[in-house]
Amino acid sequence: MRVKVVEEKHIKSVWFEEGRVKMIDQRKIPEKLEIFEAKNYKEVAFSIKEMVVRGAPAIGAVAAYGMAQAKIQNEDIDVVSRTLKSTRPTAHDLFFAVNYMVDKIKSNVEPVKAAEDYVSMIVNQCKQIGINGEKLIKDGYRILTHCNAGALATVDYGTALAPIRIAHENGKRIFVFVDETRPRLQGSRLTSWELLNEGIEHAIISDNAAGYFMKKGEVDLAIVGADRIASNGDVANKIGTYEKAVLARENGIPFYVAAPISTLDMTIKSGDDIVIEERTEDEVLYLGNFRLGPKGVHARNPAFDVTPARYITGIITDKGIFKPSEISKAVN
Repeated sequence: MRVKVVEEKHIKSVWFEEGRVKMIDQRKIPEKLEIFEAKNYKEVAFSIKEMVVRGAPAIGAVAAYGMAQAKIQNEDIDVVSRTLKSTRPTAHDLFFAVNYMVDKIKSNVEPVKAAEDYVSMIVNQCKQIGINGEKLIKDGYRILTHCNAGALATVDYGTALAPIRIAHENGKRIFVFVDETRPRLQGSRLTSWELLNEGIEHAIISDNAAGYFMKKGEVDLAIVGADRIASNGDVANKIGTYEKAVLARENGIPFYVAAPISTLDMTIKSGDDIVIEERTEDEVLYLGNFRLGPKGVHARNPAFDVTPARYITGIITDKGIFKPSEISKAVN
């Protein structure tokens, strides 16, 4: 995706300019396009924790730039590293990016160059995910997505949206069912915004309508992103992914996960070892300033769930498409 702003300039969702980490403020989409500027590592940490930026690869990119910025500002790199890692526990790209930058900084690599190299690597991997995954999409396919795994979540191209984008560019007729993705509505706010900009035909559906359309035979393929993938192929992704995978299996629909190798965590054996972030109950109880539940009630708000490998048809990476049981081949 290329986002058009003033004077028709094209920008990515995250970049580094004049000593500041800049990003599209995803809290404001689709009502307005605003750029958030982080002037120091504390503001970078805020942008990650408060979901100014979201999507595992994009979080990693912001963290990489934040580490470079901190080095330039003579901050204690160990303190910065711990601070950034503490913002969100589930997405592996955050930890991967911070560790990458610590290694480069300790090796005396120029920090901005190291961060730019990291981000370019992620963008290229996402483009290759699109090339590899596009082969799964036949002309006329109707595809289900969940959450936002497009350019906003990955700096450019996307993970789950990358094959869809390239299929569209190649002239294939496709239609996308966009799960709204409660409680933060990343599907209806962000994925739909991206697809609208690309001219890709789609419709937003409520999260609990996916099974209806699957059973009616209106979904040919499901593709989602990932925040962390265990060595056995279990996948942590936005809450609601697990139930979509189960429904897809019940209805004989291929269910694919798309992710760069930075999302793979070969240090953990299964999804049981993945820490699941639980966010504030207000995200469930309020829509903007409007309260959805009666006063006095409480809510639970896990941000992610884990889809067991047995429900996943394949994992689309920049190295190819692998069965979950063979995902270790992607990093060898």
